[in-house]
Amino acid sequence: MISADDLIALVRNYNPKTNEKHIRAAYDYGAKMHEGQFRHSGEPYFTHPVAVAAILTEQQLDDATIITALLHDTIEDTKASYKTVSELFGDDVATLVDGVTKLTNLQLSSLETKQAENFRKLFMAMSKDMRVILVKLADRLHNMRTIKSMRVDKQVQKARETMDIFAPLAGRMGMQWMREELEDLAFRVLNPEARASIIRRFVTLQRETGDVIQRITNDMRHELEKAGIEADVFGRAKKPFSIWRKMQEKDLSFSRLSDIYGFRLITDSEEDCYRALGAIHQRWRAVPGRFKDYISQPKTNGYRSIHTTVSGRDGKRVEVQIRTRQMHDVAESGVAAHWSYRDGVRSQNPFAVDPVKWIAGLTEQFNDEDDHDDFLEAVKLEMYSDQVFCFTPKGDVVKLPRGATPIDFAYAIHTRIGNACVGAKVDGMRVPLWTRVKNGQSVEIITAEGQTPQATWLEIATTGKAKSAVRRSLREADRERFIKLGHELARSAFSNVGRKATDKALDTVAKHLRLSSGDEVLARLGSAELTGREVVQSIYPDLAPKAGKKVDKRRAVIGLLPGQSFDRATCCQPLPGERIVGITYRGQGVVVHSIDCERLVDFDDQPDRWLDLHWHDGSHPAVYGATLDMTIGNDAGVLGRICTLIGDSSANISNLEFLDRKPDFYRLLINVELRDVEHLHSLMLTLEAESEVASIERFRDVTKGAADPARTN
Repeated sequence: MISADDLIALVRNYNPKTNEKHIRAAYDYGAKMHEGQFRHSGEPYFTHPVAVAAILTEQQLDDATIITALLHDTIEDTKASYKTVSELFGDDVATLVDGVTKLTNLQLSSLETKQAENFRKLFMAMSKDMRVILVKLADRLHNMRTIKSMRVDKQVQKARETMDIFAPLAGRMGMQWMREELEDLAFRVLNPEARASIIRRFVTLQRETGDVIQRITNDMRHELEKAGIEADVFGRAKKPFSIWRKMQEKDLSFSRLSDIYGFRLITDSEEDCYRALGAIHQRWRAVPGRFKDYISQPKTNGYRSIHTTVSGRDGKRVEVQIRTRQMHDVAESGVAAHWSYRDGVRSQNPFAVDPVKWIAGLTEQFNDEDDHDDFLEAVKLEMYSDQVFCFTPKGDVVKLPRGATPIDFAYAIHTRIGNACVGAKVDGMRVPLWTRVKNGQSVEIITAEGQTPQATWLEIATTGKAKSAVRRSLREADRERFIKLGHELARSAFSNVGRKATDKALDTVAKHLRLSSGDEVLARLGSAELTGREVVQSIYPDLAPKAGKKVDKRRAVIGLLPGQSFDRATCCQPLPGERIVGITYRGQGVVVHSIDCERLVDFDDQPDRWLDLHWHDGSHPAVYGATLDMTIGNDAGVLGRICTLIGDSSANISNLEFLDRKPDFYRLLINVELRDVEHLHSLMLTLEAESEVASIERFRDVTKGAADPARTN
């Protein structure tokens, strides 16, 4: 593990004015909080935060970000609190650590609808302080570098999540080196045979042709010296995943693949970039259609560079990137360049993008999204696509994904322009709306009053913003008809399971699916965007026990010493699936509390009694008690229906206590025995949909549990 002195030395390399005392204090505090915790590999857990901090020093980031890396798991995994971190290291660090904790708790591999909501939360966290996502990306990079110590199923899950979310995000933020490494590490898990095959072919190619990279590098240096241009030249073979992706996209074998080598020229000035381009094109033949000038048209994350592809030795193509040293700093750090230091002062790189403006531009088109699928589609299009640059008749630049059409161009200008579009001119020529626009073209949109979007536009549009606007317009036009049809479909779907499609039930469905109202549910149902089965299952889910190994109740908790027994605290009634901590009692074993239990404050001064515990994965028996505080209508048969719903949900009632009886309602506590926290949430959702249930919440009695470790299972 890197020592505190070594870490401080890494920071001092680029920031001699670093606050050594603060970083050392954070190092010592993190080590103390994680003491006794270990990674899957058997190493002390604190080796991970230290490694994350070291990764961030490579990006030359400020002290607050380095300290956040050291503490990023303390609030989540130890007894450290936001208040304590704030008092010791300041509000800025505490806010960053809390932001990373919230990002860590997002289940980004979940269902599509939930995933879309998590993308929203992710962007919200980024918009508050971009350093949160920088720490999270470094955290994911180190986890991927050490992924072999995880279970195989966990490796696949983390690798897929990395490939789908974190790698594209790093690329979008301009940290291409991190994107490539994340992709390659994930590729190693997801398709090790393909990766090994490409590496073997590289070795064979190098044996047959010799060191091509060194030969071409020397040739380029020679041409630049002849032209009197000072520049550093670097060459490398592209990453295995990059080659694999190109083979899949172009359906080519490795032997037919060109430009598997890339070269980078770093010059002193922008003028030298164009002079170097001339020298390269004069010596080697340029490949048509493979030239991009991101210096005159920079990417939204601040990336500037000239890209060209030329035919090198033996007709092999090589890609060449040409940029200045300041442009290179931004190309390596992306949006993170805003916080980077050089020689002890914050870098004043003129090409570094303002993170606030960058994230505002990224999220602007998503703010009006009220459809999760549309939002997710828009995010993925933005994250994965390359860009083309077109011009309005006035000369303003509009950036669009590759493959965009005039419809996308119109909606990029304004939704009102898009809705009223009837035609388009590209470079002065009238073209069909399905035409693909290209770099440098001038696009003019022709509008007409009274025009509305057509359903066929969904096939023409490529951007999430355009598709979403078209769908929204079509929905509004047919809304009343869809709602009426949706009523019939809902009535039939609920009737099939012996329930009624009441307004209360539909409002509960809307709440669960994160839609605005019950009418919106009906409209989606009538327009076939939702099925009757999905609507019913959202509040009456299939509650069959989860697949997976059965968990013995006596061995449900991980982290106990051999022979040590446990009991659940009566104050918080922790359930499998919730984060837990154990408090030891001499001669009585361990009492397990939820991590957010208010009674844990009684043990703040007794850290030796705390145990880091986790529930076993798998299917737990329905024997864990939880208490529901319910207010229900005082009417014949209501309590019976409530009990039936609980029984139908595979939960058992162990006790029932009336707190208040009024002519119109009852308030009561119901103790139910459940499998886990998901079982609890499903049951509460089912009960909430019952029209006679006025309110329902989980009840926890903080007067019990800590002082009196009464045993309860």
